[in-house]
Amino acid sequence: MMKCPYSCSLDKSLSGKTKKNGCYKRDSDGKYIQRYFCFNCNRTYSPATVSDLYGQNKRRINNQVLKLMCSGVSQRRIAKLLKVHRITVVRKFRFLADKINQKTIAFDNVEEIQFDHMETLEHTKLKPVAILVVVDKKTRKILSATASQMPSKGLLVKKSLQKYGKRIDDRAKVMREVFSELQQKYTNIQKIESDESPHYKPVVEKYFAGAAYKQYKGRRGCVTGQGELKAGGKDPLFSLNHTCAMFRANINRLFRRTWCTTKLISELQRHLDLYAYYHNTYLTV
Repeated sequence: MMKCPYSCSLDKSLSGKTKKNGCYKRDSDGKYIQRYFCFNCNRTYSPATVSDLYGQNKRRINNQVLKLMCSGVSQRRIAKLLKVHRITVVRKFRFLADKINQKTIAFDNVEEIQFDHMETLEHTKLKPVAILVVVDKKTRKILSATASQMPSKGLLVKKSLQKYGKRIDDRAKVMREVFSELQQKYTNIQKIESDESPHYKPVVEKYFAGAAYKQYKGRRGCVTGQGELKAGGKDPLFSLNHTCAMFRANINRLFRRTWCTTKLISELQRHLDLYAYYHNTYLTV
């Protein structure tokens, strides 16, 4: 017999006074759900009352939205394919991403990791965004994918300053936060690899002083990899670059020359969390 989920259950002298109270057919998925009645508070309840899906009228499409959002399909196209309103897709996307983000997922036997930043944009090229990607070299599991804003570079600096003002660079701060979290989760990391960025070594030595750290010279990207996969010979950072290429191939807002751009970094982070979960649980098993 299911215990009453309301406040009366906190009083031990009143506990246990419940009974079955029939069942009902849930419209959203057609399942029959057992209903209960509490004699103490005179309220009915069911397993659906305490479910995180409570109140969702189209829960049947949750898994489809997850797969399509992680397969390069835009939110508007998902709405057309599933014959629902686009706002429904947005709500499903946010619900799934927040639910996954609440889970602390850690992997066993992580001994070698690779990391680097990949770049995208926030609505315009004048507002670039960096994504710190950390992967397990052996299994290609994504250990972290965290977005942070960064200032413009090269010929876009002057125009960016004129239109949007000075842009804060959060890359170093986010990198310290990510490596601090990795230090607590994974205590057996023995080797770390990245490219030759001069900003990486101080952070790695601070959080993983006992690990061997090796940096490789950056190489030209091949056409098919859109810059992530490297051309010519064996790539020492293949696990990392292949995973970054999969990010670009499976997240619509990361496509090259796409009109599905990110409007908010928080929404980009939700999408990264969603894809990391799908990648680790479906694509690399």
